[in-house]
Amino acid sequence: MTDLSQAENIREKLLAAARQARHHAYAPYSGYAVGAAVWCDEGNVFAGANVENASFGLTVCAERVAVYRAISEGAQHIRAVAVVTRDGGMPCGACRQVLAEFGDEDTIVWCASEERGDLAEYRLGELLPAAFHLTGRSTGEDEIILGGV
Repeated sequence: MTDLSQAENIREKLLAAARQARHHAYAPYSGYAVGAAVWCDEGNVFAGANVENASFGLTVCAERVAVYRAISEGAQHIRAVAVVTRDGGMPCGACRQVLAEFGDEDTIVWCASEERGDLAEYRLGELLPAAFHLTGRSTGEDEIILGGV
């Protein structure tokens, strides 16, 4: 981010998108609605809400929904993420790892409480200092699509 006013504008835009997404959460089992929004290099914002399932292992967090939406729409790199919960909850370990796959140690993570109005700012490198990365990742030019014709 180039300057403070740009960062504030992006933060407010992401927080608004995350708040709106939170209202679409499907959380009948935990009662813990989460909204998230990511900002990509291209300047696009993608939002998501958590979606629970009776088979708890199939539940998907809001942060991953937002990231997967971004990547499936062609985004390549996540620069910032906002997470809104009732109490300012932070991304779980799985979400941090997914963010590390598509972001970097300087990716900004804002966590906000919708009820209290609290806001915390972190860098992804603080939240996941030893992210797992594979070396020799494909560039896509030698892509193999499984299940295709």
